[in-house]
Amino acid sequence: MKKITFLSILVPFLGAVLAAQPNAVPNSLVVTATNAAANQLLVFNTAGKLLQTVNTGGQGAASGNAGGIEASGGVVAVVNYGSKNVSMFAREGNSFQMRQLVPAADKPVSVAFGSGHLYILSTTKIESHWMFGPFVNTNPDGVVSLLVADGSAAQVGVLPGQLIITEKSATLETVNLLSDGAVSGSATLVKNIPSMPNTPFGLVTRGNNAYVTIAHSNEITLVRNGTVLTVVNSTTLSPPQMAPCWLTLVGPFLFSSNSPSFSISRYAVYGQKIVPDAAVAASLGANNAPTDIASGGGFVAVIDGGGHLSIFSVDEDGNLKLLQTASTIPTAANGVAVVPAGF
Repeated sequence: MKKITFLSILVPFLGAVLAAQPNAVPNSLVVTATNAAANQLLVFNTAGKLLQTVNTGGQGAASGNAGGIEASGGVVAVVNYGSKNVSMFAREGNSFQMRQLVPAADKPVSVAFGSGHLYILSTTKIESHWMFGPFVNTNPDGVVSLLVADGSAAQVGVLPGQLIITEKSATLETVNLLSDGAVSGSATLVKNIPSMPNTPFGLVTRGNNAYVTIAHSNEITLVRNGTVLTVVNSTTLSPPQMAPCWLTLVGPFLFSSNSPSFSISRYAVYGQKIVPDAAVAASLGANNAPTDIASGGGFVAVIDGGGHLSIFSVDEDGNLKLLQTASTIPTAANGVAVVPAGF
């Protein structure tokens, strides 16, 4: 007969307890930008405490976009819409130091990292800048004009061999990447877009999949290989949620921030499926319309037009637990990103 010891009982019990904990990374930081005439990066801990305010060296004034701040490891890029450049920061402990100003081809609205490059989406163009570690080549190695280029560009995301881009003037497009990651050729319209798409907007990518909102059509779509495969409508949720605008992924869960509903919804995603899971995973409060959402290190961060930064932890079932709301950000704040520790 196998001898049963206290330790043999305790170890599996502890393993189950640890497995049930949220995968929160200690010392993660959350960043946003004031988007003011003299733009500033704001750095918070996950308790909502403002740790640092640092000038970007550029001008804000972006609006109606997503991904205005992006993080990769300990590197953070911030768009300076008014001065046509992007500020590059590097994390050092619990603060950030500005490293570079990267000129943009036009007024930048969204940035993304991938394939050894920084990609800058401006009002009329998408461009690629080669990176060496945290340093960015200030000269682009590729520039491609957008299909509409009317100033309605919203967000850029990275997929294998291509970028995906939204323009709010009913356009969802891709741009191919060369083997070295530089943009090339011409923008191509995504196939099988829902008829009369009203305001393609926020997106998030993982692997070959891009999840994209068609905000004013109340739709979330799955795009793969340049084709829309799946469409779900947020008004079929109970209660209905209006205008999903921005998206983030945490494990098998897709979270949408719904501007006029002042809420965050949760969907389960797998294969070609986008399955409604919780109509209201979190409420932001009356008149607090979200303006961007991001995740990382076991946290979800949301900024809203009421001047709040809300920080949530996420457990293995996709439940959001509000850790802190910091009512210290400007109502015009643009972009949000989570920077886990360890860089």
